[in-house]
Amino acid sequence: MLTWQNLKNVKKSSTDKWLGGVCGGIGAATGIPSWMLRSGFLFCLLAFGAGLLVYLVLWICIPPEGA
Repeated sequence: MLTWQNLKNVKKSSTDKWLGGVCGGIGAATGIPSWMLRSGFLFCLLAFGAGLLVYLVLWICIPPEGA
């Protein structure tokens, strides 16, 4: 349950980012390494094609770190 409570406070990372800071922000909030999240999004993108859509929605919906 603690992980779900941490997801309420997710902000895009301004330091750990490659594209938009989504994976770095989720990783910082949950304790999951950002490289694992990036690998998961890449796998979903290549295998199912849905990874890009999910990443774009999160990129739009998650506020930046300074906000």
